[in-house]
Amino acid sequence: MSKLILTHEVTGLGAPGDVVDVKNGYARNYLIPQGFAVAWTRGGEKQIEQIKAARAAREHATLEEAQDLKARLEANPVSLTVTAGEGGRLFGSVKTADIADAVSAAGIGEIDKRKIQLVSPIKATGTHEATVALRDELTATITLQVVAAK
Repeated sequence: MSKLILTHEVTGLGAPGDVVDVKNGYARNYLIPQGFAVAWTRGGEKQIEQIKAARAAREHATLEEAQDLKARLEANPVSLTVTAGEGGRLFGSVKTADIADAVSAAGIGEIDKRKIQLVSPIKATGTHEATVALRDELTATITLQVVAAK
């Protein structure tokens, strides 16, 4: 078993700054080469504090601000204009970065594309939903209006 410090969120394993024990091969062949983790050392404790401070800064400052953003996100449908073919099928799919940009362009607020989750890939025009984890205990549902570009 290898003791690692996560530098990025790894689904099913932990958040940035967490110290985890994983099998040697998983650490050596995946987590460290992909840049998701670094080896744990005594000096690494300082690094953990920096990672957690950066994560806290990225989180919305206060619960009230996050709740306010949630209310704005859920009250206003977000419109996305994409290139589409016949029958409303998209060329490709809508990415989380596209959603984050559309929310920002609509003047609703800033959200991190890594916090957006789609139930299934958006590959057609119409109305879709996405969820955003604003804080550990607070999620918002965004209504997306995907329309074809003229």
